Amino acid sequence: MVKGIGKEFMKKTKYQNMEASDQNKGIPQPPLEVTYDIKYPLIDLVEPSQIDIPQMSLRECIEARKSIRTYSDESLSLNELSWLLWSTQGVRSRELEKIRSDFSDELEIEEIKKILKAVTLRNVPSAGARHAFETYLLINRIEGMEPGLYRYIATRHKLIETSKDPNLPVKMREAALDQSMVAKSAVTFIWVVDTYRMTWRYGERGYRYLHLDAGHVCQNLYLSAENIGCGMCAIAAYHDDKINELLGLDTEKQFVIYLATVGKKREKVRT
Repeated sequence: MVKGIGKEFMKKTKYQNMEASDQNKGIPQPPLEVTYDIKYPLIDLVEPSQIDIPQMSLRECIEARKSIRTYSDESLSLNELSWLLWSTQGVRSRELEKIRSDFSDELEIEEIKKILKAVTLRNVPSAGARHAFETYLLINRIEGMEPGLYRYIATRHKLIETSKDPNLPVKMREAALDQSMVAKSAVTFIWVVDTYRMTWRYGERGYRYLHLDAGHVCQNLYLSAENIGCGMCAIAAYHDDKINELLGLDTEKQFVIYLATVGKKREKVRT
């Protein structure tokens, strides 16, 4: 490892060192979501308005939250999985950003169209509403679903299968520095960043915001998992190249930024 690389990154991504972003150059924004192969069927989740979860106060969720690395063999329901996905990357609406007040009222219609940018408003905050994450799921035990690797299509609140490799849990565990809960969880969340969705607006400084956004998403997963009697554990220790290869990612344009295992809590044994 190059000594001092972290300090160098922070120094070089200060505002005074930033060049004009592609947005400022007038380059069209990237898509709001990475495209998917339409020949594969989409899997329905429980619609947000129909998700049924226990009543639990925010204070209870916050004060009960802790990292849990061992889980029961109980499966999660599709309703519970839908809740976790909706809580972490659910799209509440698509909107056009408002024109900044410093623009002239006399702008031509075509110029206004160039300025207006589509954004998604979701259940977590993101710098500039860029929401540069794609959620992959290593599913081991979800009722009614085959084990495998899936991707959440957030704009449609649906899943799509990406791999049925039966050895994937073991491979993922090995890529996560042999942390056993990756293969033993009911589901492992794998957050992938689409870098240009963020850097289009913020340039190199956008890499800072990607890591901040990861914290927003993961905390929502902690709280929503607590709400349904699940434990979870965030994972930042993994072999980058191995896990990116397993997902078939271009490591410059897309890469894994964070993982989290989720499973039903074990019953406490009374003695």
